Amino acid sequence: MTTAQAESGGGLPEWLPRWVADTYTHLSTHPFLLALVIVATGLVLALAARSVLLLGGRKITKHTRTELDDQLFRLAARVAAVVIGYLSLVAAVEALPLGASATRITVRILVSFLVVQLMRAGLSAVHIGLEGLSRIRDRFAIVEERTVPLFDLGLTILVVGIAGYALLQVWNINPAAWLASAGVVGIAVGFAARDTLANLFAGFFIIADAPYKTGDYVVLDSGERGEVTRVGIRSTRLLTRDDVEVIIPNSVMAGTKIINESGGRWLKFRIRLRVGVAYGSDVDRVVEVLERVARDNASVCTDPEPRVRMRGFGDSSLDFDLLCWVHQPADRGLVSHQLFMALYKALAAADIEIPFPQRDLWVRGMPEPPGAEGGATSLPTSGR
Repeated sequence: MTTAQAESGGGLPEWLPRWVADTYTHLSTHPFLLALVIVATGLVLALAARSVLLLGGRKITKHTRTELDDQLFRLAARVAAVVIGYLSLVAAVEALPLGASATRITVRILVSFLVVQLMRAGLSAVHIGLEGLSRIRDRFAIVEERTVPLFDLGLTILVVGIAGYALLQVWNINPAAWLASAGVVGIAVGFAARDTLANLFAGFFIIADAPYKTGDYVVLDSGERGEVTRVGIRSTRLLTRDDVEVIIPNSVMAGTKIINESGGRWLKFRIRLRVGVAYGSDVDRVVEVLERVARDNASVCTDPEPRVRMRGFGDSSLDFDLLCWVHQPADRGLVSHQLFMALYKALAAADIEIPFPQRDLWVRGMPEPPGAEGGATSLPTSGR
């Protein structure tokens, strides 16, 4: 700093109080002391700004039930303190006699750290904002639990991209060449990792379309049946009834037929038991016994009520379907076992026969033995 600059207040704004300009002029002759004062003042201002924002945030959010707005105000207070602190460090470096090159590099390093801190704060704000929007279902129906990962990933890429561009500008690097290089590299990576990209885009569509969600029971064309434990960007995980985890790429899930047993109007799952009784049975009695057995089972839902439908005349039996609902698709196997056991005992107690396949064979004539020339052939008898 030149003597003329020091005497004129170092180029300070004219609206500052006279004592501030005088103090700055006096300290400018001692650069290290001036830098220390600037850092200390910046820290005081940072703590003051943080306290003011926190106090104001508590007054504004004290009547709300959610904690998301509190988190946003705490985040804003931290960002304000960080910005003021880094700016004070930059001003302190500018006041030190380090030389033009050293000062420029140091300032760029400090600004780079500030950009990284702002990027982290931006990512935290994205998470908090998406969580808050997902709870306002009436106004923002598109942002919900199943679509939050999709928006989270997109906004994360946007924030990181903006931060990367800002870092390039801080270090005076032309981003055009980098973008061109990134385009060439992106094409090469696209060809090399086309399967991974296919799974990635399929994961986006699955999250957006939501044919299934975590906790649903699904059945695939290949026969796998299990509970969806995780819907990721690359793959979907199923936990089968044998406690075996099956990991299926999202590209396969997007191109296959899926039966969602947990879909529909409610989570309840209907099971269908085919029961055959002998011809001549009292069909009204059969319906009564089947409905009673279903109602007596504690695992069967009472709403909707169990019902019985006669389906037709079989080869050996009168065919009935017992239709009842269970609370979870996972209960299908156990409840079916219990009902089959109880039905067998109840039908036997009611003297209702459960038939098994029978065939009557009608023989029109016996084939003649070889060498016979018509008529009956007498069997050889032993001599007397």
